[in-house]
Amino acid sequence: MLRFEHVSKRYPDAGEALTDVSFHLHRGEMAFLTGRSGAGKSTLLKLIAMMEQCTRGSVLLDGQDITRIGERKIPYMRRNLGLIFQDYKLLNDRTVFDNVALPLVVSGYNHQEVARRVRASLDKVGLLGKEKKHPLALSGGEQQRVGIARAIVNKPKLILADEPTGNLDPDLSAEVMFMFEQFKQVGVTVLIASHDIELINHLGHRVLTLDKGHLIAS
Repeated sequence: MLRFEHVSKRYPDAGEALTDVSFHLHRGEMAFLTGRSGAGKSTLLKLIAMMEQCTRGSVLLDGQDITRIGERKIPYMRRNLGLIFQDYKLLNDRTVFDNVALPLVVSGYNHQEVARRVRASLDKVGLLGKEKKHPLALSGGEQQRVGIARAIVNKPKLILADEPTGNLDPDLSAEVMFMFEQFKQVGVTVLIASHDIELINHLGHRVLTLDKGHLIAS
């Protein structure tokens, strides 16, 4: 599903953020990405999300080398991805419905299909009935679940989560991880960047460890 082949990323002013990184995630696999601040986790996720391009090597998503596609194809490839952030990145002047619907609106779905998919996504994260509320009227855990609903509304093949439990207490963190486990069970590949070693060890999934841009354990 996701393959890195000898990937390096160099920034002109900051040197190499990633050096010769290779790994493979299978369809339906759930894995954690960990390492100290500055180890290269965010850079790795940005390469998958096509926000950055690697300096050397190849990144293959569902068999296609996304390092060599044209800019026009990037929005279509991103439809295979669900992105979840630590700080939620919700639009506070829009309702919960509008936040979750945004990827579908951008993709050109009709109103009926948008409404159907948004309700289904909110139901999966336990927020059905809160479509008309605004994000600031919700708790932190509920805002994160809105972010998760937005990430899955396009039925992605791969979910990328950057510190999704960083602002949540242990009980809410466990709830979020349970949701990811459910997505895994239906064949979605999940890659989670996290510093929470206790939580990572408890769940027992594969761990990719970065240190100064090098993949030192997998």
